[in-house]
Order: sequence, then C-alpha cells, then structure tokens
Amino acid sequence: MKKPEVVMEILEAYDLTGSFRAAAGLVGCDHKTVAYWVRQRDEAGGMPVVERARPAMGAVFAAKIDELVDRSHGQIRADAAHDKLVAIGYLGSERTTRRWVADAKRRWRRRHGRRTRPWIPEPGLWMQWDYGDGPEVAGRATVLFCAWLAWSRFRVVVPLRDKTLPSVVIGLDRALRMFGACPTYALTDNEKTVSVDHVCGIAVRNPQIVDVGRHYGLTIATCVPADPQSKGGSEATVRVAKADLVPTDHNLRPAYTSFGELEAACEAFMAEVNTRPHRSTLEPPVFRLAEEHERLHRLPKLPHTMCFGETRKVNWQSLISVGGAQYSVPHELVDQRVWARSTGEELVVIHVDGPAGPREVARHQLTTPGRPSVQDEHYPPRPPGALERTPKARNADERAFLELGPGAERWLITAGAAGAQRVRRKMAEAVDLAKLHGAAEVDHALRACAEAGRFGDGDLASVLAHQQTGGELILFPARSEDHSLQRSTKSWEGLGR
Repeated sequence: MKKPEVVMEILEAYDLTGSFRAAAGLVGCDHKTVAYWVRQRDEAGGMPVVERARPAMGAVFAAKIDELVDRSHGQIRADAAHDKLVAIGYLGSERTTRRWVADAKRRWRRRHGRRTRPWIPEPGLWMQWDYGDGPEVAGRATVLFCAWLAWSRFRVVVPLRDKTLPSVVIGLDRALRMFGACPTYALTDNEKTVSVDHVCGIAVRNPQIVDVGRHYGLTIATCVPADPQSKGGSEATVRVAKADLVPTDHNLRPAYTSFGELEAACEAFMAEVNTRPHRSTLEPPVFRLAEEHERLHRLPKLPHTMCFGETRKVNWQSLISVGGAQYSVPHELVDQRVWARSTGEELVVIHVDGPAGPREVARHQLTTPGRPSVQDEHYPPRPPGALERTPKARNADERAFLELGPGAERWLITAGAAGAQRVRRKMAEAVDLAKLHGAAEVDHALRACAEAGRFGDGDLASVLAHQQTGGELILFPARSEDHSLQRSTKSWEGLGR
C-alpha cells in the first residue's frame, strides 16, 4: 500500500503529463498503479483515502489486550502487555502489539474517560498558586512561587529561597500586592504548609495558613490530591516561567550570579507576559486586571507578621539564635519578641509589637554557629571593666589622697597593677608631704614615680627632694636582682682545684 505522500506524487505527475505511462516513468512505478489511483480520485471526488493494511491479531490475544487495558484503567504500557501476550503463546511483533494497545486505550478512554465542563471564572473570585523548581543561585536551590488570577490571566512569579511557611506567606503577600487587591478564593496544592492531613477525603487546614487567609480576607482552598487538571492555570504559569527563567540548553540563559539578578529576571518576565495579548482572551492581562479591580477587595496596609520571618525571643544578652548562629539586637528589646528572616546574604530582624508598627531593628550578614554577629550600637556604653577602673574614694584618707590630682590617681592604678607593698601607708605619706610642699608638687612627683615604676619606700620623698633643687628629673625603673650589674662568683668556681 502506497503512502499518502507517494500517492500525491503519482497524481501530480499524471496531471502534469496526462499519460499513465509517462507519469509512471517520472514517479518510478507501474502504469497500472497510476491508473488505479487516478480512478480512485475520480470516484472519490477528491484525494483518495489511503488505508494501510495492518497485521491482524488473533481474537484471543485481542481480547486479552482489552482485558489488560481495562484492569489497568488504561495505564498499562505496551511493552508490559507484549510480555504477557508472549507468555501465552503470541508470536507477533512488538510493533503490532503497540498499535493494538493504543487502539484499546482509545476505546477505553471513550467509554470511561473524564468529561468535565469548561470552567468559566468570574472576575474577582479566584486566584491560584503553585511552585516550580527554580535555578541554582551560588550553589543553592531556589523556588519559583507562581500565582495567577483566573479571570484576567494576570501572572506573578516570585523567587523564594525555600517552601517554608514564612517564605510561602511572603510570596503570597507579594503576589497580592502586585495584583493591587485581593480576590475571594485562592486555590493551591496540598502542601504541608496548607493541608496538614486528609480525613475521609477532607483536607485539614494548617491553622497558621488559616490565620494568614483571615488577615487578607482570603479563603484558601486546595485541589484534589494528584489532580493537576483542577489548577491548570497555575500549572501553565509554572511551565512557562520555568521555560523562560531556568537556564537550559533551549533558552541559552546564563546562570544567575546573585539572588537579586533572579528577581530582576522575574520582573522582566512578568512585564512581558502581562502586556502581550493572551491566547484565550486576545487582550493583555494588565488591561483585564484594571477591569477586575472593580470586583476585588482592598488589601490590609500591613502584611501578615509571618512575612517578617520566624519568631524569636531576645535573651538577656540581647541576642537571638537563627539556624544555630547568634545575632545581636538593640538591648531595649530584651525579653521581647522579634521576627527574623534571611534576604539574600543578610539577616533582617523586625520588631512588630511597638506603637509605631513594624520596623527594622537590625541587619546582619549571615554567619555560622560559633561565630556570633554582634554590633556595638545595639548595646549601651560599656561599663568600666577590669582594665578600665577609675579610683573612687570610700573613706576620708582615700579622698584626701585622690584630691592631690590626676598624678595621684595614675600612681594608685599603676602601683596596684605592679603589686606594690604597703600602698595605704605610702598614700598617707604623700598626703603628709603635700602639707609641706604643696599638692601640685606632690602630684607631679607621684606622676613621675608612676611613669618610672618607682613604688619603693622613700622613692616619693627622693623624687620630691630632687624637684625642689630644680634639677632635671631622670628616673629609671627599679630593677630586680635578675638585672643586677654586680659580677657573679662564677669566676671563682675553679679556685682550689
């Protein structure tokens, strides 16, 4: 049996030559074959129907194929069916089996296939969202949050780091802000962030997502599990977004170097698909969105608090822990609740419960456990520590010594650090000398002793006496016996040997 393409060439050659033999010579077949197809065309009144003879299959094997297709609900593979036929004695080719299985599946679908009424959405009622695997950015996987308004066909694609509940709420809030308003219903898949369980076929909602929907005035519904046909709009949005945004050999898009670059690519994608005419409506979705706004309701001014990230309590050291790593926040927020979320390579901390509403209180570069990120401006001025103590008088004697001047304070701090002996007696001696020589002179002598490290008995009086002569004061720090210039007796070790 000739192929339809060959029959067309035969008829074209006959129309060109007007002769059976001449046409047969051009095409390379018998002139009787040319006459047969010309006669068939004349009888049919057009292009003759070319039916190829198919190899027949025994009634027993054909019935077995119908049984296998019915038992598998039209899902059995042709190769699996062929193996079962061979086991019961079938000698035909696998190609013949494949044709009979395909025909049996078509007949089964005509009898049992799904028949659904086309969904005609109303403006302002429905939106859908779904997720797609996004590209890798700096070795880290991303998620594409894809939302779709059913009536206007307006699409939104938001890149996310993961599919945790805070990230999902952030994507939902951004999508609604891009819509400019909120519909009545939102249809999505049965992720754990939305449905925590199914009891008797009834989805049990996650209470947190119910609270989010209540905040926006949005009723969240889920489709039947493993049934993508019930949310075809968002499925198509995911497919188109992945084809344009995920680098593949088909689009030759280069890899993304940063998360901000991926966000910019999503913005460009939305600007393109929402401004060109849609295949179904023949209008740009952005124009229909303006009409749909009349049926949508207003959004709350503030997003849901879950958009700000995960809740954390500030400990007594004004630190929070995120992912095992510690980050500082302003000390005024000790024992209060804050929200933390990662944005790219940064951690943003937001405080919501204040009278001024949500506000950013800290921003850190992401760190790892064991390397806390602490910022000095989050803490009050540091109190005097062990190395920054200032002398404070606790009785009359101490007050009299410190009143001599800053040199006395310097001497006391240095003497305490050097482990000087009988400090209180030397302080009283300095006060007595001030009565004779003046507080200024004694204070100057105390500063000189502190700088030279001279805290021995009589050092202060000696320095003060030298100052009275008006000579140049040159002090050397006191040295221990380890630095003595006296010769040792090692040279006498050989005496008498």
